[in-house]
Amino acid sequence: MTAPAYGLVCMTVGPEVRFRTITLTNYQKLSPAEREAKLLDLYSDNIVRVRRAADFCAARGIRLYRLSSSLFPMFDLEGDDTGRAVLDHLAPQMREAGYAFEDAGIRVLMHPEQFIVLNSDRPEVRASSARALAAHADTLDRFGFPRSTWNLLLLHGGKGGRAAELAAIIPDLPEGARLRLGLENDERAYGPQDLLPICEGTGVPLIFDAHHHVVREKLPDQEDPSVREWVLRARATWRPPEWQVVHLSNGIDSPQDRRHSHLITDFPSAYRDVPWIEVEAKGKEEALAALMGAQAVGVQADVVAVEE
Repeated sequence: MTAPAYGLVCMTVGPEVRFRTITLTNYQKLSPAEREAKLLDLYSDNIVRVRRAADFCAARGIRLYRLSSSLFPMFDLEGDDTGRAVLDHLAPQMREAGYAFEDAGIRVLMHPEQFIVLNSDRPEVRASSARALAAHADTLDRFGFPRSTWNLLLLHGGKGGRAAELAAIIPDLPEGARLRLGLENDERAYGPQDLLPICEGTGVPLIFDAHHHVVREKLPDQEDPSVREWVLRARATWRPPEWQVVHLSNGIDSPQDRRHSHLITDFPSAYRDVPWIEVEAKGKEEALAALMGAQAVGVQADVVAVEE
């Protein structure tokens, strides 16, 4: 059985890979010329940091990286194309950063902000969500990443009780977003049983999160038999199955604690044959190092991590 590839989520705890930003309030205080100069400086720097992230992962054997969805603030502002024009100017640098991941064999995905709710009951939220999702897809295009779920755009189900509306929206999404889209179960609105019919009907893969499942269903821990059931049912939605991604995290005080622990202390046996595992731990690269170190010496991952 091939060992899983563990994924690093966005920014690191250490100083190696951190990204700059600007608030809308501060941006709006600037003149048009100042806005362009500010975004050029900020975007350029963040692209360099993305390139640095590729080197960071390659040096540590990390083969899965979640790209920050906040790399280019103000890029999707309605009625303001400053950010888009700046990125047009930086196209060669973006391609070079994207190639660095591809050359190192590192898979890249993105988990956009929680405020993207495609199936909101408010038209203005649906419109802004579609615009933001399209901007994220455009970002992945500009880095040169293929339009497939190899470079996943991951969303939760959104507004509870509106599964039919979500299923109806997906086929009409722009190709760059639709061909990369995946849906993840959450702790409240959408369990895997709610998302599976949407995934099967639209061809969108299901990203299973065992921690969310345990919290939502009030299960004793991630060894509940339903965890393995959902790993396999989710795998069947992936084309090909070898691209399956799951999320791994632990609660701080108990399996039902929604807060993510610093390291991974409990590794579900249901994940043993999952090819791609995104690690959602507060310790980020420290948690990955512990898991990968255990993997290298053939030790069970659930006994090597210690409390912070």
